Amino acid sequence: MATTNEPEGGQAKPPRPSELFKGGMMSPVRDVHRVYAHMRVHEPVRKIQSELGDTWLVTRYEDVNRVLRDAETFSSIANAKGIGLVMGSTIIEMDGKQHLRQRRLITPSFSPRAIRETASSVIDSSIDHLIDEFVNDGQADLVKQFTYTFPIRVIADLIGVPIEDYHQFHTWALQLISVYDDPEAGFAAAQHIVDHLKPIVEERRKEPKNDLLSTLAHARIDDEALLEEEILSFLRLLLPAGAETTYRFTGTILHALLTHPEAMAAARSRPESMAPILEEVLRWESPVQYVSRETTREVEIAGVPIPPGLLIMAAIGSANRDEQKFPDGDRLDLQRANTSEHLAFGFGAHFCLGTHLARMEAQRAVARLIERLPGLRLDEQEESHMVGVAFRSPDKLQVRFDT
Repeated sequence: MATTNEPEGGQAKPPRPSELFKGGMMSPVRDVHRVYAHMRVHEPVRKIQSELGDTWLVTRYEDVNRVLRDAETFSSIANAKGIGLVMGSTIIEMDGKQHLRQRRLITPSFSPRAIRETASSVIDSSIDHLIDEFVNDGQADLVKQFTYTFPIRVIADLIGVPIEDYHQFHTWALQLISVYDDPEAGFAAAQHIVDHLKPIVEERRKEPKNDLLSTLAHARIDDEALLEEEILSFLRLLLPAGAETTYRFTGTILHALLTHPEAMAAARSRPESMAPILEEVLRWESPVQYVSRETTREVEIAGVPIPPGLLIMAAIGSANRDEQKFPDGDRLDLQRANTSEHLAFGFGAHFCLGTHLARMEAQRAVARLIERLPGLRLDEQEESHMVGVAFRSPDKLQVRFDT
């Protein structure tokens, strides 16, 4: 049975820092953490080549936290030059009052109370619907058959977007955020999503419903309605974000439980332990590994001077294993005292809006899978690996269970 982050097979050596992004942002690299451990000690700030040109990679917790906190020095406008090319102008590339005004439109829909009221039933029904499709088989690939489409079903319902082919829609979402690696597919996916959404936006303008899409269709900023392109940009952001992060997060929790017997035993015997397990998994293997920022003035990080106008990649995945902040950070430790100080959902003004939804989805999904699939375990004939550079999650989760 394969475990988690140890080098295996043909990848006995981790990539060099200079080679980290050679395979693209979505490259299925396994052993990134030994690279980061070396960098934190010897090169905490390093100039690398990415799809966007010269980039400064920041790896220590203290420095990453500083980048996330200081929005005046480290601007989110960096995202306009990257993912913004296919998503359009969204809150992830805005700063200051502009960001706050736009964010306020959707914040109420993602509050803990709103999520409980609007998303609970669709979360539970989606979980059971997917489990029903393989519960009698005694085996499944939980990535392909569960985690891949589960979150897109939930976020689509919350927003108010009817989707018939969830697998296709999630594929478009993945292509959208992978635009660096395959620009043609990324721009094509953006157009497919727009073609699907435009008629629905028009319907909601005429006949609003009790959903987030209707809120956007009739929202006003400074007494002016949102333009159609502004609404579509919101949706191109929210749908992939709602699908991608939770898909990877849920898979990683399952991977952690299946490869750590003590964690699985705790989840089975003490349901109340699920919440702290989720937080430690977020620290141990963050689904989103990087946050991009651009310097607005000359700044020094870890003794390295960086001119204004340059791209910073704050390595959340590295910061969350920094031994100066989290001793023995490579180990999944359910007793860790400061787990909640992880940066998996960012920090500051751009702290992830969907954090409450992601936690609720993941916690309910994992608990229900454990309940309905007795004896849930990894298939000993199959290997499962944590992979990815910009995003990380298991490549597959081939499991067996009792029927």
